[in-house]
Order: sequence, then structure tokens, then C-alpha cells
Amino acid sequence: MGAVYLLLLLTSLGCMLLLDYRFRLFFWRDWISAAIVTVVGTVFFLIWDAFGIALDIFFRGDAVIATGIVLAPEMPLEEPIFLIFLVVCTMVLYTGSVRILHHRRRQESR
Repeated sequence: MGAVYLLLLLTSLGCMLLLDYRFRLFFWRDWISAAIVTVVGTVFFLIWDAFGIALDIFFRGDAVIATGIVLAPEMPLEEPIFLIFLVVCTMVLYTGSVRILHHRRRQESR
């Protein structure tokens, strides 16, 4: 049961990428820009986490569904995967919303 959270994160990330693939929203629209945004966003949140850990704001806790592998003090293995998922999910939602709004505006102008 120690890898349930990691497997759920990877499955959710895979589903987001399938949605992205189907509608060509983020990675399958411009993979270079998407990779840069994903890396920069993930690094930003990892730095944010590091500050939160240093200030004793963020704690790992004891979750039985997590692997228990720690990359740094109070930084579980699942955290970077979650942050990648967060960035990809946000960008898929954003680019999808922009596409929907653009489509609605074109429909209204006819």
C-alpha cells in the first residue's frame, strides 16, 4: 500500500497528458514551450517548498499510502511528481479555457 499515492499521481498525470494529446492543448501543441513552462513551474514550487520546510511551515507527515522515500528532509518522493502534475493540469485547464472562450467569441461575432 506504500506506493498508492505515487501510482495515483502518475495515473492522473497520464490522464492529463491524454487529454492534452486529444485536444492538442499544451505539450502536443508546442512541446518545447510546454517543457520549459513545466520545468520552470516545478522548480519554482520546489523552491517554494524548500522555503516552507526551512520555516517549519511544511511537514511530510506519516501517510501509509506514500512510499516513505524522502528526497530531502520533509520532501517526499511524491512531491516533485505532484508539482509536475499541478503545473501540467493548470496549463491544460488554462489552454483549454482559452480555446473555449475563443470559440465562443467567434460564435457570438457571427
